[in-house]
Amino acid sequence: MKVAFLGLGNMGLPMALNLIKAGHQVQGFDLAQTQLDAFKAACGIPAQSASEAAIDAEVIISMLPASRHVEALYLGDSGLLATANPRALLIDCSTISPKVSQAVAAAAKAKGFAMIDAPVSGGTAGAQAGTLTFMVGGEAHDVERARPLLEKMGKNIFHAGASGSGQTVKVCNNMLLGIQMLGTSEALRLGIANGMDPKVLSDIMTKSSGRNWVLELYNPCPGVMENVPSSKGYVGGFGVDLMLKDLGLATENASDLEASVPLGELSRKLYEAHSKAGNGQLDFSSVFNLAAD
Repeated sequence: MKVAFLGLGNMGLPMALNLIKAGHQVQGFDLAQTQLDAFKAACGIPAQSASEAAIDAEVIISMLPASRHVEALYLGDSGLLATANPRALLIDCSTISPKVSQAVAAAAKAKGFAMIDAPVSGGTAGAQAGTLTFMVGGEAHDVERARPLLEKMGKNIFHAGASGSGQTVKVCNNMLLGIQMLGTSEALRLGIANGMDPKVLSDIMTKSSGRNWVLELYNPCPGVMENVPSSKGYVGGFGVDLMLKDLGLATENASDLEASVPLGELSRKLYEAHSKAGNGQLDFSSVFNLAAD
């Protein structure tokens, strides 16, 4: 299958490489030449622009940083909706506003395109291993059309509902994750202040009612768990600024709907303070250090 992959960043590049490994012809584009070089070295076909990558593509996948980038890619006189083959299936894996996702999908439908939103969970490790979770919004038949490709990049594909539903699930999930990380960090810091060994404390809480994903798989305390960012100087993983972006999407969505998310809003403010202190590029588990301030 001819695939265009637009956005070869920390998540997009390994996702595209898994499609290449599965035997698909993948033409890709990214603004960073280093990413294009890595893509080419893995037998990807680099393009000079998004439009060039999308020429004759049967499927176009985008993995971009924010809503404005997705709007710029697809909409307008020079956007893909005006230049790409309308028989191509559009899959947007970016994490963006549900409202924007719905608007772009509606514009795509008006132009004769099939489009789904398919944001992911699982981080860079999941992208590399091909074990991502896809949260998909769109028509059921379009989801099934995309499934063979999604299965090469992930192990869990959930159809959440109509267009924008995938983005809704993603912002809800990441808001909860952000809250969990802060709560877990505070609990560990309190135990340490009482003289507890954080590994012993973590082991006990993992078998108790405080059990959560952060404790089990992504412990924020250095030295407690191997092969997680906290034991590697908080390098890699999911950045503070990315979590801050997702919390912003969640609180913006809640405001639009007049829904109450006080913990989500408090979490956004705490990650914002952590970012402003110069930690924006560190893994989001580095808020463990914020709890010590």
